[in-house]
Amino acid sequence: MATARKEEAIPPGSGASPTGSRAGLFRTPISGGVHSATSAHDLPPPALAVRNLMEQARFAHLCTVMSRMHHRRAGYPFGSLVDFAADSIGHPIFSLSPLAIHTRNLLADSRCTLVVQIPGWSGLSNARVTIFGDVFPLPVDKQEWARQQFISKHQQWASQQWGNFYYCRMDTISDVYFIGGFGTVQWIDVKEYESLQPDKIAVDGGEQNLKELNAIFSKPLREILSTEGEIDDAALISVDSKGTDIRVRQGAQFNIQRLSFEVEHGVGTLEEAKKALQKIINRGCNQRKKL
Repeated sequence: MATARKEEAIPPGSGASPTGSRAGLFRTPISGGVHSATSAHDLPPPALAVRNLMEQARFAHLCTVMSRMHHRRAGYPFGSLVDFAADSIGHPIFSLSPLAIHTRNLLADSRCTLVVQIPGWSGLSNARVTIFGDVFPLPVDKQEWARQQFISKHQQWASQQWGNFYYCRMDTISDVYFIGGFGTVQWIDVKEYESLQPDKIAVDGGEQNLKELNAIFSKPLREILSTEGEIDDAALISVDSKGTDIRVRQGAQFNIQRLSFEVEHGVGTLEEAKKALQKIINRGCNQRKKL
């Protein structure tokens, strides 16, 4: 998922940064916030970054208001981990048990927030979004439709739930608060968010795409990154039309690197992403040979 965050991509073809980093693989701090970062580094607009994130994340934290049935806890925020799927305009759909505290809270007070993090979360520099809205049970004639949305995203797991689950939807979204990293925060216009379609590659394949890309490129990316210092692991954790986010581990320390595809019209399929990544790997290997 492309997000604006406090790191700067080295311009394509620059060869190396002042510290010797390879082009396209390392970034250094910038300032100016989300708009300048989006423009300078060819990232998707923040509203689109949120739509991509909502497609690629499978789980989120749902925060509801404790109902009066909980006595001394009434009125306090209650956070719980839930799975979700987004519909065609980005509104989240939930599969909830009537026995769950958050379900009972929503039936008493529909107001809630949903906090969604980038898959592979490893720190406060990672992207996340908070969506404010009201959640209501879907009518009987919409339950099967919602189930299909879940199966599409969660595959077989969604068709094997136990218990008397039913589907709910955030019918109204009042606000969207996006954090792309340190210093890159913005309130997203809800109408703009609802009008955008996520990148095709962010929707198609999901975790399977990332699994296949990692099987091919994780090792060569780690080798190229290790030129500047030993890297224990490099894993692709999200992908969009303009690039991919890579979680880099050195011992117990993690950081997120942005790798731009440098394809004029972006990529839309897994095969196009493979070609773009292979081009970057080949360039990195050639640069290593010259050292």
